[in-house]
Amino acid sequence: MRYCRIPIASASRLIPLMVALVAAMVPNGCGSQNGQSAVSSSPSSPSSGGLPPAVPAAEPALLYNGTGASVTDVSAIEGILDTAGIGYQTADSAQLNAMTEPELAGYKLIIIPGGNSITIGESLTAGTTSSIRGAVENYGVHYLGICAGAFFGGYSVYNGVNLTAGVSFNFYVAESEGIAEEPVEISFPNSAPLDVYWQDGPQLSGWGAVVGEFPDGTPAIVEGQSGNGFVIFTGVHPEAPASWWAGMTSTTPLAVDLAYAGTLVQAALNGTRLSHF
Repeated sequence: MRYCRIPIASASRLIPLMVALVAAMVPNGCGSQNGQSAVSSSPSSPSSGGLPPAVPAAEPALLYNGTGASVTDVSAIEGILDTAGIGYQTADSAQLNAMTEPELAGYKLIIIPGGNSITIGESLTAGTTSSIRGAVENYGVHYLGICAGAFFGGYSVYNGVNLTAGVSFNFYVAESEGIAEEPVEISFPNSAPLDVYWQDGPQLSGWGAVVGEFPDGTPAIVEGQSGNGFVIFTGVHPEAPASWWAGMTSTTPLAVDLAYAGTLVQAALNGTRLSHF
């Protein structure tokens, strides 16, 4: 199902956002307002005594599909991974909570999809988010955060991973205009713009190199290092399937958006820096 619960007035109050549907399959909501930029604790640093060895994983990518993740976005990302020939395993909340930092370190890439970043954070333990951060910063695992996964990957009082050394993300401006979902034209430094599906996603000011920009010039896609790991955050959904676009008009063919989603996944997996402003 599609859902999005967004804190509007305070960190302790969530207001459900219900969106009318015209198709049986429905997309994700991402919202987690981070008007919560309190000073964070310092990120993890490598142990001076050396780290336990990583536990090799059977596949290179780990995709979160637990509480708070959009079922349809997980399916969309699985389609991108399958098309790219990238092997992956999935982990729900209980499975992720049971994994140690060395076990997480056995993967090349951790993917957190769209959904509800507050619910994702609250379904995981503080130890789990610390282990994700340690796997990235200490062992060099890569991280791809899509919409809610970007909110969650930054600093958040809702048990965020804090791969950004205390930087939190706020919504793209359309949220304050009462818009929950729309196509947005994303600009790139060395290629033509794309119309990409957006829903309750963040603009990513304050961290990383800007790969793509929203129409108002704020960052829509960013990349950068977090300790030893490589991170890509996106506030939009290039992986959005056709069913998410019902009732909307896009100047970009769906296949082009999906191909760009594959580019982001491959770049995140391999630590390949994309062109940036």
